[in-house]
Amino acid sequence: MKQPHVLHCGFSTLQFSRRRFLERSGLGLGSLALAYLLDADSPRNRGAAAQPESIYNDLRPRAGHFFGEAKAVIQLNQEGGPSQMDLFDPKPELAKRDGQTDPQGVESLNPKNNKSLLGSPFRFRPNGQCGMELSELIPHLGTVADELCLVRSMYTEHNNHPEANAMMHTGKIFVGRPTMGAWVSYALGTENENLPAFIVLRDPKGYGGNTKRAWSSGWMPALYQGTEFSSKGKPVQFLTPDEPVPPAVQRENNRLLARLNAEHLRDHPGDSELETRIKNHELAARMQLTVMTALDVSNETSATRELYGLDSTVTADYGMRCLMARRLIEVGVRFVQVSPPLAGWDHHSRIREELPKRCGETDRPSAALIKDLKNRGLLDSTIVMWTGEFGRLPTRENATDGRDHNRNAFSLLLAGGGFKGGLTFGQTDDFGYKAIVDRVSVPDLHATLLRQLGLDHERLTYRHHGRDETLTDPAVSGAQIVAQLLKSPPA
Repeated sequence: MKQPHVLHCGFSTLQFSRRRFLERSGLGLGSLALAYLLDADSPRNRGAAAQPESIYNDLRPRAGHFFGEAKAVIQLNQEGGPSQMDLFDPKPELAKRDGQTDPQGVESLNPKNNKSLLGSPFRFRPNGQCGMELSELIPHLGTVADELCLVRSMYTEHNNHPEANAMMHTGKIFVGRPTMGAWVSYALGTENENLPAFIVLRDPKGYGGNTKRAWSSGWMPALYQGTEFSSKGKPVQFLTPDEPVPPAVQRENNRLLARLNAEHLRDHPGDSELETRIKNHELAARMQLTVMTALDVSNETSATRELYGLDSTVTADYGMRCLMARRLIEVGVRFVQVSPPLAGWDHHSRIREELPKRCGETDRPSAALIKDLKNRGLLDSTIVMWTGEFGRLPTRENATDGRDHNRNAFSLLLAGGGFKGGLTFGQTDDFGYKAIVDRVSVPDLHATLLRQLGLDHERLTYRHHGRDETLTDPAVSGAQIVAQLLKSPPA
């Protein structure tokens, strides 16, 4: 029998088998490699190939890669999966075959779902000079049809909410990556140094199923994540003390904190998290002076308040968020995400009763936002995007008039920012189940949105763990700019 190797280490003698020796040394080398990778990713060690340090830790306004027609984005985030064949994509064949067995088969999240077809119970009619066919449930959006770019041929990679939402917001189905708002803030900064570049207006009643993942900065500095503003009560949590503090005292507190932070930063150079915290404190101090003015809607005209539906209990909450979005864009905020009513669009049952409720809450304010931006000369430089994370199936779910999730087809609306108004683009099959003509992936959408902001989706990178990450990952996704959607396509 082989004797174990004996290693003499100072005053002690350690006995190791060959297997034990290799195990110990292998794990040690693995730890060294991991430490090297983590350290190489720190700001002080990124090397000459990295972006300039100022790119990563400030919100100063920056030029894009080329001229962009749009300067800002308002994302009307309709979480839950709005039903495309009930809102945007009329299917006469589906209506004709209502109740019949689905002849083609569908990919269903719930394998017990009923296989019978469900025709839309809602009528469609042409709108605007373009004749865009939209559901009777969204008559106000119909009044701005000539401003809308309707894409009927969207598809995504997953039919479950967390993964599909991650895809829509970050370009991948995995959580933990920066959202589009964070990418835009990182790339372009903000035109208002007294407000965050990326602001989220959520339903004050609570969070939807996607929670804060919809506005995370992922592995980017926290400076680029969305900042929550509320449309009721205090606009920003923890911005001002619960107990009033005299202005002179607050100024002295801020000066002391700034001095302590500066001393700590000198002792820890290159600490991006510390730098982000310092900049957030500085931003918060400036916000105390400006945020109330930016969000004060008391000086809006009665006509504007009526336009957004602030006089109605049905539309007031969502209308206020849309009006606040316009005011924030007006003062230079780069990216505003507006959350839907808390109940969302996830209609697995009773679609005849529930879908009209969501449309009743959101239709009028959404159209008002587009009209208001146009009247103020802001629509040309602002992209308004109305979209969920996926669509719905053409079949009944169980025995109810509901629809299950569908990743193979959904519709979305774009307006302003150089997108073609009055355009209906793409086509699904006869039942609205699958996009079949001019298919548009989520990375294609992201690439096109970035292009309108003056950003090349292949050149917009952030170095993370030794890899130049992008929003679209074109080498994997094959993302392409959808030129047909644009008034001025790329040369």
